[in-house]
Amino acid sequence: MDGIMALDQEQSGAVRLTGYAHGGGCACKIPPGELEDVVRGLAGQTHPDVLVGLDGGDDASAVLVSEDLAVLSTADFFTPVVDDAYDWGRIAAANALSDIYAMGGRPVSAINLVGWPRGVLPMELLAEVLRGGLAVAAEAGCPVTGGHSVDDPEPKYGMAVTGIADPGKLLRNDAARPGLPLTLTKPIGLGFLNNRHKQTGEVFDEAVATMVQLNREAAGAAVQRGLRAATDVTGFGLLGHLYKMCRASGVGAVIDQSAVPLVSGAREALRDGFVSGGTRRNLDWVRPHLRPGPGVSEENLLVLADAQTSGGLLVVGELPGHPVVGYTTGGPGIEVR
Repeated sequence: MDGIMALDQEQSGAVRLTGYAHGGGCACKIPPGELEDVVRGLAGQTHPDVLVGLDGGDDASAVLVSEDLAVLSTADFFTPVVDDAYDWGRIAAANALSDIYAMGGRPVSAINLVGWPRGVLPMELLAEVLRGGLAVAAEAGCPVTGGHSVDDPEPKYGMAVTGIADPGKLLRNDAARPGLPLTLTKPIGLGFLNNRHKQTGEVFDEAVATMVQLNREAAGAAVQRGLRAATDVTGFGLLGHLYKMCRASGVGAVIDQSAVPLVSGAREALRDGFVSGGTRRNLDWVRPHLRPGPGVSEENLLVLADAQTSGGLLVVGELPGHPVVGYTTGGPGIEVR
């Protein structure tokens, strides 16, 4: 289907970037279960200065440099999630920077990561992608200082980002405690709309605006309030990232699905069948740990498992101005009400 779409684009003279990708955005991640099978048995390097490494499955690594300074490192890239090259660059940059914010840090340097089918897609489009990434990095106050590119049959873009944080104020996915509210800082449903966009070409301005929004203010507010646990909601969906945090912290959770905000048009896209394979795999992975309550339908669970791209933060604690969507518990598993 994607090959036919690409051929149609060439014949019409229009370039739809999503037609050159097998998936879109964070929905093209390796499924969480498969990824864990790959890294099972691997261990991070044992070093006294490693505060957060491979073993915790957190959003970024954290290494102690001095008593009051930790260096954070992350990398994130993906295939086109929208057809507009500039917007794709903005979304990918915001998504990569998000890992630093999810740790309670501040990004200080980034380098571009590029895969590009030279000879297939014009280099002018790549320039637009990079221009979008630069615009969001500039908004974040993070200089882009270089990069690396390869000739790739499928376009890919993202960033490797270095950040800094106070080691005593890190937001971690293994620091959740029971009996605390769960706050979500962006609406979900982006995966349904991105899938609809890929299949139909319809443009959803609210979805783009949500994806390019930095998580800087939410992260700063969480650190200022003394909160200690958070993660960002991306390709594994709200349920997947919540499960990872609960498992790392040894807690459970209750989610009120009616309190979870959705991007406009997301429910209609679900109704019309625009559900990515990544979303279905997310739900299959976390389903053994779910306890759906009466009246919670399969569609409700798909919403909560929807693979997000550049989603918001899921914070253990309350942040004024953002909805509380549940709370942590002492027992295992996730109850959905």
